[in-house]
Amino acid sequence: MKKLSSIFIIFLLISCQVNEEVREQVGAMGDEAMVVSAHPIATKAGLEILRKGGNVFDAAVTTHFMLAVVYPRAGNIGGGGFAVIRTNDGETACLDFREKAPLRASEKMYQDQNGEVIPQKSQLGHYAVGVPGSVAGIWELHQKYGTKDWGLLVQPAIDVAFDGFAITADEAATLNEKQGDFIAANHYRPWVINDDGWKAGDLVIQKQLAATLSFIRDSGKDGFYKGIVADQIAKEMLRGGGLISEQDLESYEAKWRTPVTGSYKGHKVISMSPPSSGGVALIQMLQGAEMHSLGDHPHNSIPAVHLMAEIERLVFADRARHLGDPDFADIPVATLISTDYNTIRFSNINPSKATASQEVFAGEVELVESMETTHYSIVDPFGNAIAITTTLNGNYGSKVVVEGAGFFLNNEMDDFSSKPGAPDMFGSITGKNNAIAPQKRMVSSMTPTIVEKDGALKMVVGTPGGPTIITSVFQTIINVIDHDMSMQDAVTAKKTHHQWQPDRILVEEGALTTSQMDELKDMGHNIEMRDKIGRTDCILVTNDGRLEGGADYTRGDDYAEGF
Repeated sequence: MKKLSSIFIIFLLISCQVNEEVREQVGAMGDEAMVVSAHPIATKAGLEILRKGGNVFDAAVTTHFMLAVVYPRAGNIGGGGFAVIRTNDGETACLDFREKAPLRASEKMYQDQNGEVIPQKSQLGHYAVGVPGSVAGIWELHQKYGTKDWGLLVQPAIDVAFDGFAITADEAATLNEKQGDFIAANHYRPWVINDDGWKAGDLVIQKQLAATLSFIRDSGKDGFYKGIVADQIAKEMLRGGGLISEQDLESYEAKWRTPVTGSYKGHKVISMSPPSSGGVALIQMLQGAEMHSLGDHPHNSIPAVHLMAEIERLVFADRARHLGDPDFADIPVATLISTDYNTIRFSNINPSKATASQEVFAGEVELVESMETTHYSIVDPFGNAIAITTTLNGNYGSKVVVEGAGFFLNNEMDDFSSKPGAPDMFGSITGKNNAIAPQKRMVSSMTPTIVEKDGALKMVVGTPGGPTIITSVFQTIINVIDHDMSMQDAVTAKKTHHQWQPDRILVEEGALTTSQMDELKDMGHNIEMRDKIGRTDCILVTNDGRLEGGADYTRGDDYAEGF
């Protein structure tokens, strides 16, 4: 099989950068197919599979494993995620390949003898790692829907890992920022440790990762969860005091779930169900937006930002109390996304005054039923669509690189409630439904979403960003439907965010003027600035039936391409 050479890869990166300089605010266009991801090499690799007759599920395999090589902060085989799909005949489904707590996990494992949360214990090092789900999830997608040979789909990532690729300035800066954590979390010196500092254009060769991917190529899911790689993970856990055993790995399975669905102004919204909180929260927010005519206000105007903050505040309060793993608790999904519930929930929003978060509590319902992530969206020539969000949680996860295997392990245990009411690394709060238990999946904010209009595909949407995932997807959908933006404009538009606790609006640099922020403060809002919010990678079916890829190249190295 012909390999991608390092010189060719460097050329791809240079050509992508040149294209970005001349782009206008209409994204990459395609008549038949589109791939949008966090890295040009991954996008091009996935698109090549579509050119060769593969479908979105085939392309997802190649894109996913390529991201594990070229985007190691979030692309992964040692993490997990969610997929929302829509086939060309209108069938929808979602796949949960979220990480699980190990069998030896316990509810108070991150608390000291006084019941206080131990700082960093759920974030840095081996004890923070949940049982990975990514390989099982991508394998399951391919087993059910794939058409091309699995080995051929994994091979491009092996080639790039073995031959090397040139890192971007953004990746170099992020690697340099985490050097202290890499040293602290590892008992040896993995490739990411560089005493001279990383710089743009440095060649990264990952032969250990290439070997690991070769096992996955040859044996599928079993190449990761059994045999040599599973043994390497278990030994790494023993060396570092982690909890994952070979039994944890061998018993892991991805799980098909029913999507949560809602509507917004004649559009059907199909999103991820629990244990992700994203779909439920998104549909609640869209109902609140429609009830209060949010779209009638200009983009990022004072009334719009105020209404979004008030809606988001209420929804995140609900998230904290009610969301969790549906295999372990009754999650009131039907109630939370019902118009009856949300009409009451959003009825007391004051259009001219902020509500203090300490006065906001989760709604009473009857039980009737992590900015360091990456997302990719794909539409194929057959009309299938997929939205996949996957993560290690923090950048480079636990910072642990499995010795001999060459990949990062997640720190997803931090997404559990270490103690009810205690915030995670993103300041997000959850409650008893998200308490740690063996084999339980932790709550997530990941919100891969597909939107239909009149029974036809309209949008494929998603983003990284911890809790800002939900609000970034929310705003991107509103930007397209209410503000008639192109997908590229909707993606690059400046974002704001509120998550109930802490009680503040995060405002992306350039989103609001000083006078606007002063006016919001006068209304009772607290304002905090952020350099970047979200990193959406989305696809829009335009009115003439073409595909527009919106890649968030203003916030990262994201890239869209179609044909």
